[in-house]
Amino acid sequence: MKKALWALAVVLAGLGAYAANVLATPSVGQSTTTLGKALAVGPVNLSGHAKQPGGGWRARLRTHGISDFYVIDNKFELGGTSGWHSHPGPSVIFVVAGQITNYLGDDPSCTPHVYSAGQSFTDEGGDDVHMLRNNGTVQAETIAVQFLPQGTDRKIDKPDPLNCHF
Repeated sequence: MKKALWALAVVLAGLGAYAANVLATPSVGQSTTTLGKALAVGPVNLSGHAKQPGGGWRARLRTHGISDFYVIDNKFELGGTSGWHSHPGPSVIFVVAGQITNYLGDDPSCTPHVYSAGQSFTDEGGDDVHMLRNNGTVQAETIAVQFLPQGTDRKIDKPDPLNCHF
């Protein structure tokens, strides 16, 4: 009986690993180039402010520990997608050509967030799962600036959250 239970456990463990590989959604029609990577040794404590008519403007970036900073160039063919994924830290994304649509994994209505060349958006990172897709009529391109804990994977493929039906 113990051998049968052990065999069942091994089979189930194998099926679990197989299912995880099937569910991941890697990119299709996307090329990625790392334009720059830099190591920030020690904590980063960056703040800035400016006086503006009607009020002030502030920005702040604070990290603890050593960080990897990336500048990433992503090109998306027509219909190209990043696949569902997350990042271990925040990103600022600039759309430099075409149009890109961002879908959020935790949005049950799959609301498309469309950004055109000259616009930008942010990704908080962590557990936030999202997918970028070129639904436009020309090649799209984004430049992402990422702030990540040192040594972590820059992009983590995730399973389809099954909220978007393309």
